Amino acid sequence: MIALNTAIFKSAQGWLTEIGQYAGVGIERSLHEPMIPPSAAEIDPVSHALNRLTFGPGPGDHARISAMGVNAFIEEQLAPDAIDDSLCDRAIARFSDLWNEPLGEQYDEDPETLPPVLRRVTLLRAIYSERQLFEVMCEFWSDHFNIDPTKGDCRWTKPTDDVRVIRTHALGNFRDMLRASALSPAMLWYLDGRANVKRTPDEKPNENYARELMELHTLGVHGGYTQQDVMEVARCLTGWTIRARKDDGFAGHLLSPFTDHFAVFFRAEAHDNGVKCVLGHEIPAGLGEKDIDHVIEIVATHLSTAHFVARKLCSRFIADDPPAVAVDTVAAAFATSKGDIKTVLRALFATPEFAANCVVKFKRPFHFVVSALRATNASTSADRPILSYLERMGHMPFRYPTPDGYPAAAIHWRTTLLWRWKFALALANNRIGGTSIERARLQRRVGSDSGLMATLLGRTPRAEESDAWLKSGDGLALLLASPAFQRC
Repeated sequence: MIALNTAIFKSAQGWLTEIGQYAGVGIERSLHEPMIPPSAAEIDPVSHALNRLTFGPGPGDHARISAMGVNAFIEEQLAPDAIDDSLCDRAIARFSDLWNEPLGEQYDEDPETLPPVLRRVTLLRAIYSERQLFEVMCEFWSDHFNIDPTKGDCRWTKPTDDVRVIRTHALGNFRDMLRASALSPAMLWYLDGRANVKRTPDEKPNENYARELMELHTLGVHGGYTQQDVMEVARCLTGWTIRARKDDGFAGHLLSPFTDHFAVFFRAEAHDNGVKCVLGHEIPAGLGEKDIDHVIEIVATHLSTAHFVARKLCSRFIADDPPAVAVDTVAAAFATSKGDIKTVLRALFATPEFAANCVVKFKRPFHFVVSALRATNASTSADRPILSYLERMGHMPFRYPTPDGYPAAAIHWRTTLLWRWKFALALANNRIGGTSIERARLQRRVGSDSGLMATLLGRTPRAEESDAWLKSGDGLALLLASPAFQRC
C-alpha cells in the first residue's frame, strides 16, 4: 500500500503528466485477417451489428463477422469471459494495482487521481477490448445507475462501484445489479442513502434514493408509484450507512481505520421497523435489514420496470424513439426471464425492428471518438489530449452531475459538431498527443482509398463521397467528420 501511494499515485498531476508526456503512444489493436472491406452498397446485417453491438468496427472486423455469421457473433459477445482480451489487459495493466487493492486503502489515494484514472481505463477498454458488447452494456448501465464522482466520498468509492456493480452484473441479472447498486458505497453517498435514518417517531427518512430508485432505476416516472410509495420505500431502507472518510458522528461503531472505510453496515437503531406497504405489497414489521430484499424484489419484478428498462435498451440499440412493438417484445423477455440481461438482449437483437432500423442512430460523442480510433486502428494512450475532446463535446465519462445519466437521444448532442470536426482533422493528421495512426500502412492493408472508405462507412462509398475524398486534400478527416460516419 505504501509503495502504491508514494510511487504510482503520489500525485494526480505529476503522475498523469508523466504518463501522457513520456510513456509514448499506447498499443495498437490487433487486426483481424483477412482485411476485406465491406462490399455492399448499403449497410448490410454485419455492418449493422458491428455498429450497434460495438463501439465501432475496426479493419478486418467485417470480414471476420461475415465468416462466422451475425448470430454466432451475438452469442460470442454474450459470453465475454470466453473471449481472449489480452490486448485490452495489456492496455490497462499499469492501472491494475489500483483496481485490485483493498477497498479501504483507496481512501488513501489522492482525491484528484481516481476519477481521471477511471475515465482513462474506461476509454482504453472501449477502444481495445474484444468484449465489445460487454463494454457497451457497461456504458449503458453506468448511465442508468449514474453517480457523479465529485460528490463527497464518491471520488474514492466510484471505482469500486464500477467493478462490483456495473462490471460484475452488466450481462447478468437486473435484480442482482439493482441490489448491488442499492448497497454500493458510492450510491449510498451520492443519493444520501447513508443519511437515511429514523431514530425517533417524529424523524422523517431521507427520500432521495427511494425516489430515484423508482423513477430512474426501475419503474420510471410514469410507472404507477405514488409519493406514499416513495415514503414507504425510504422507511424500508433506513439504517444502511457507510463510514465517511472523515468521521461523521457514527464513531460509536468500532471500525478499523482502513479496511472498514468502505464497509456498508446496517444500524438497527436507525431503522424504521414498523409495517410498510410498497406498491400494494405489505412488508411485515420486525424484518430489520431484510426489508431491503423485499423492496428490491417488488420493484425489480414490477411490469413497469420491465417496460421502462426495455424502452431504454431499445432506445440504445434500435432508435431514439423505438417502435412500441419492439419495446413490448423486449419487456416480455425481461419479465419472463426475471431480468436476465442476456435473454433480454437476445430478444432485442432478434426483433425485426432491430434489423430494419439501420443508420438511424446519431453517435454520442464517446461512441464517435472511440469508433474513429477503432476504424483507423489508432494507437493511443487515452490520456488528457483525447479526454479533452470528449470534455468539449460534453461527454466526459463519469462527469454527469445528475442521477439520470447522460442522455441517449440525438437532440442533446448536435450542438458540439464543431469539436467533432476538429477532432477528426486532428486525428487524421496525427495532431493529438499520445495518439497516432499509420494511415499509409492502413490503406495498403485494406487495398486502396476505396477500401479505407468502405472500412469507415461499413459500405462502399458513393460517387460523391469518393469525389470529395479525392478533391478535399484530406479525405480521411473529411470522412470521419461526415454525417455518414457519425451515424450508426
